Amino acid sequence: MPEKHIVLRNCGVINPEDLTSYTARGGFQALKKALSIGPEQIIKEIKESGLRGRGGAGFPCGLKWEFTRNTKEQSKYLICNADEGEVGTFKDHFILENDPFSLIEGIAIASYAIGVKKSYIYLRGEYHNLSGRLQNAINQAKENKFLTHVNIEIREGAGAYVCGEESALMDSIEGKRGEARFKPPFPTDKGLWQKPTVINNVETLMNIPQIILNGAAWFNQIGTERSKGTKVFSVSGDVACPGVYELILGSSLKELLINISQSDNIKVVQIGGATGRLVPGTAIDTPLSFESVLGAGSITVFNETRNIMDIVYHTMEFLAEESCGKCTPCREGTEVMKLIIDKFRCGNGTQHDMQLLTELSSAMSLASLCGLGQAAPNVITDSMQYFRDVYESLIPANLRGVKA
Repeated sequence: MPEKHIVLRNCGVINPEDLTSYTARGGFQALKKALSIGPEQIIKEIKESGLRGRGGAGFPCGLKWEFTRNTKEQSKYLICNADEGEVGTFKDHFILENDPFSLIEGIAIASYAIGVKKSYIYLRGEYHNLSGRLQNAINQAKENKFLTHVNIEIREGAGAYVCGEESALMDSIEGKRGEARFKPPFPTDKGLWQKPTVINNVETLMNIPQIILNGAAWFNQIGTERSKGTKVFSVSGDVACPGVYELILGSSLKELLINISQSDNIKVVQIGGATGRLVPGTAIDTPLSFESVLGAGSITVFNETRNIMDIVYHTMEFLAEESCGKCTPCREGTEVMKLIIDKFRCGNGTQHDMQLLTELSSAMSLASLCGLGQAAPNVITDSMQYFRDVYESLIPANLRGVKA
């Protein structure tokens, strides 16, 4: 079976309110080892492990740590992105609810390796119910002298989808309206309060203790050539067994949907949430990896009863609502796309509208300031590729073949 628990190894096993149940399973042994081998060796292990960010972008984790550690600035920050605002994603909630101690240990190791004295957990506003559990884990770790080198503070978001983007997230922590920043400079040079900053998401940091304990070679032999380790997925939609699953990277979408979550009559799968990719039911042998398709871990299944234009419209409706409005391509583009798709839903689309969608998708992907606008056209381009016949069937008969 492709399932393997690294991130979820303690979920459902330990008492998330009691640190002793965590230490009984080897908790904080990785931190002790990390403190003994030193920052340079820690970063070397993470680089050699091949761990890449699990938030969607897939940037090499060790390289990001190294960039920040090597800056001349004395003040540096680490942010754990626990915003998880992506549509259909709930894995981080499950992780934080069941094993907050592994996250705290991962943050402690990362902070020591990078040279950080102050770290933040940026918690999604809708996850306020988890704030007490996280704070309890931090307090117990402090009481047991595991956090003598770093202070960890929880900051709650205000429900803005765009604050999952790293620069908007930093603005939010600073007390500003969450909007994307121009890059460069990148956070590793000038991030939170213009100081070098590392931003890792929950799942990325959950891997750190096991890599340090077991070594880079152990982690590196799991997965594919460019996708090492496992990935945690949130599966929902038209499935018999929705839930949170951890699979070895490179496992096929079919293994997850047919063998594990027991889906059938699949029309399309949305991978990675609103800004993710559409995979038609005919292509569910697609491997789940950075080389192929992955995203942040959201898997939403739509069966044959679903209307593809409704899926596209409601995705664009959400993105238009959540655009921060700072850049014109995203602010205007998402609204125009929503209006055009609604024309098709009403059976009033034209060939010219399809051409406009193609041109607008290209412009937004190239010119938008952050990942929201850059990836917003994905649902348009993918649906036009795989379900072009649906678009064409919604053009009035007298307008088919007319270019403008």
